[in-house]
Amino acid sequence: MMFRRKLLGVFALTVFLSVAAVAWLVSEVTRRAFVRSEDERTAALVTQFRREFNQQGEDVARRVETIAASEAASRMALALNRAPADSGPYFESAKTIAENSQLDFLEFVESDGTIVSSAQSPAKFGYPEGAAGSFSGAADQEAFLKQEELQDGTALGLFAVRATLVGERPVYVMGGRRLDKEFLSGLDLPVGMRALLYQNRGDRFSAELLIDPSASSSTSTSSSDKLRAPEKLEPLIDAVGQYGQEMTGVVAWSGDRAEDEVFHAIPLLGAGKGKERPLLAILLIGNSRRTYVELMRHIRSAALIVGGGGILLAILLSSWAAARVTRPVEQLAHAAQEVAAGNWDVRVDVLGDDELGQLADSFNRMTTELLGQRERLLQAERVAAWRELARRLAHELKNPLFPLQLTVENLVRARQQNPEQFEEVFRESSRTLLAEIANLKGIIGRFSEFSKMPQPQLQRVQVNEVIRGVVQLFQAQLEAPGRAKISCELELDPHLEAVAADAELLHRAISNLVLNAMDAMPQGGVLTLRTRTEDAKVLIEVEDTGSGLTPEECARIFTPYYTSKRHGTGLGLAIVQSVVSDHGGSIRVKSEPGRGTSFVIELPRGLEPAQNVG
Repeated sequence: MMFRRKLLGVFALTVFLSVAAVAWLVSEVTRRAFVRSEDERTAALVTQFRREFNQQGEDVARRVETIAASEAASRMALALNRAPADSGPYFESAKTIAENSQLDFLEFVESDGTIVSSAQSPAKFGYPEGAAGSFSGAADQEAFLKQEELQDGTALGLFAVRATLVGERPVYVMGGRRLDKEFLSGLDLPVGMRALLYQNRGDRFSAELLIDPSASSSTSTSSSDKLRAPEKLEPLIDAVGQYGQEMTGVVAWSGDRAEDEVFHAIPLLGAGKGKERPLLAILLIGNSRRTYVELMRHIRSAALIVGGGGILLAILLSSWAAARVTRPVEQLAHAAQEVAAGNWDVRVDVLGDDELGQLADSFNRMTTELLGQRERLLQAERVAAWRELARRLAHELKNPLFPLQLTVENLVRARQQNPEQFEEVFRESSRTLLAEIANLKGIIGRFSEFSKMPQPQLQRVQVNEVIRGVVQLFQAQLEAPGRAKISCELELDPHLEAVAADAELLHRAISNLVLNAMDAMPQGGVLTLRTRTEDAKVLIEVEDTGSGLTPEECARIFTPYYTSKRHGTGLGLAIVQSVVSDHGGSIRVKSEPGRGTSFVIELPRGLEPAQNVG
């Protein structure tokens, strides 16, 4: 991956993580703030409800106490204490007194529990009151909740009991007010909150027992405030009924999260002691999540906008940084590739005196020093090569010069000491002189041939065809009678591309390698020629199963005039290396004693001639 793309990725990732972290932090802070606000508003509404509940209870208790202390209640108590007692005249008294006292429920009950008069259920006259057993204990207590049985159902009310103590048997006055929609409508609810009341009757949830003030509101009330699916409150109500404690839950009215509500369910218990107090109702306080959800949507939208802008800014910053940072780095990388390819004259522009400028200046100094070192190295190599060549040539020339000297000395000696035998000595010495002179000419010819290697004439060449031509040329020698057979195997890549090469020089180089392999297998063996493609190179491999070479021999195998053969000149592999080098390629040897030898030629792929350096 390019440095510029990496820089862009780092900038974009930094912006994304920063925006995501800020968005998460703001969302978390907002969520906690809303939870805290919900708790505070719920607590305030519960406090208001309890305050209103207590005020209503105190008002009911005062009114019932006033009725119990009234003259009408006293006369009723005196009449009921006489024998025989007649309660018939008081059949409708409770209804009249309840209307005058603004009470929804009112009953007069004798000490034995018999109902004397009932405002809400006149038909209960003469019947026993179910709660009469607790009247004596509740006569001086605060108001309490009670389910009141009516002719058309039941009603939840806030009741108080007081006694009229005239005579031996007290008459109990039990009055109350309904806990209904009007009571809930009187609560001062904040925006986005509402209060519902569920009357806990029966074992199963019933939507008819849910008191919703909005259901009786005017037509101007928004339909979203109405309870559209009351059955969704069933799990929360059942949980309160099962555990008898406050519960909180989120109710999803639809697929839109903005319509969700958080409901706090508070149990309302009737009169009694400890766990014996029955669960008569459940107060449900709903808190809309619309404001919270919309705010979270705004936060996410803002985060997306900021993130998009940040990424765009990251692109701009990365472009600017590319101009200031990556471009000089890319120039340095390109220059380094040029140096690696052999162009040591490359230079980079020094812009500024910062670290990149210092790096560019150091690179230029390095290439200058490399050029100087290369020139010195080339000079040293040339001197060493000429010294080696002079030593080899002197050695080659010294061998025939010694017999030449001896032959001339023999001629002189024969002429002086034995003239009559001079003719015979002269003829023999002439043959020796001519043979050694021919040997000298051969040595000088080989030296001249090596020093005048022609430059390759590059053209489109199919390497596989060149190799087949070499094999065809040596086929007779491979199978010549009187010598061990050498098997030739071809492993040529059928999809090998054409290369830019001199077919004649390439044929000569491969022929030298084949001859060298044949000389390495006097006892016979296998000669393998392979071609294949590897990266940007075409590989030619000539492998034999001969005796192999030592590491020292492998290191010097391409040195001119170096040979491990008894009758070799030491120029064959040097010529091969020269040809391959002129084609912009390279040659290497792989060998182990006793395991054969493999020569691998690497040529550039394609038809563009490679740059030959040096």
